[in-house]
Amino acid sequence: QVQLVESGGGLVQPGGSLRLSCAASGSIFSISNMGWYRQVPGKERKLVAVISSAYITNYVDSVKGRFTIDRNNSKKTVLLQMNSLKPEDTAVYYCNAEITTYGSGGGLQSYWGQGTQVTVSS
Repeated sequence: QVQLVESGGGLVQPGGSLRLSCAASGSIFSISNMGWYRQVPGKERKLVAVISSAYITNYVDSVKGRFTIDRNNSKKTVLLQMNSLKPEDTAVYYCNAEITTYGSGGGLQSYWGQGTQVTVSS
């Protein structure tokens, strides 16, 4: 069993900052990519940022220069620091991790957190 637990969402004014965190737990042998996605009602879930196990990062253009993704491999956590927030950043943010579990024969599976609401509004 693997769990991803997110925290850190909330309401913030435009221009403000929030930090999201996600912790993975369970029968984890290794974690490959970790990332953050977001979804607004009626739209598909979209990638915001991803970080590899070698700390290589990639961001969607709309958040470059404002958001920073980071991870701690020993703690199995991934963070998303969000600065200069805009109303269009409002969404439910989901943590994702590609994980190999003990006894899986080396196969990667994609796991999701429960989602955390981020609302940017004055």
